Amino acid sequence: MNKNKVKTEKRNRRRSKVRARVSGVEKRPRLSVYRSLRGIQVQLIDDTSGRTLVSASSEKLETSNPSTKLGAGKKLDDEKSGKIAKAFAVGELVAKKALDKGIKRVVFDRGGYKYHGRVKAIADGARKGGLKF
Repeated sequence: MNKNKVKTEKRNRRRSKVRARVSGVEKRPRLSVYRSLRGIQVQLIDDTSGRTLVSASSEKLETSNPSTKLGAGKKLDDEKSGKIAKAFAVGELVAKKALDKGIKRVVFDRGGYKYHGRVKAIADGARKGGLKF
């Protein structure tokens, strides 16, 4: 069987287990993470009404403000660089947008990905931005 197909199936199984336990409501929406090879996207979702309240992505981050453009060689902190730095910045951006809408508490949905690297950087950035998990 194709290796990528197996990896996708395993992630989908993990994702369904996480989604069985995690659900977002309007006062405490679900912070959903999607990670691709190129970038990372985050959404705050109200599952009761099926609406996306806030969204942010690394691609929108680069196009919206040229001063926040982070290349592979540039560093945000001493230990963070490249994709992890972008993910951290996306976490801070989604926290800022959520606080502007009056959302302070969220439920974290890692989307079947392991909690390390870029996924952890999203969570750390959102916490630093003021969101409570």
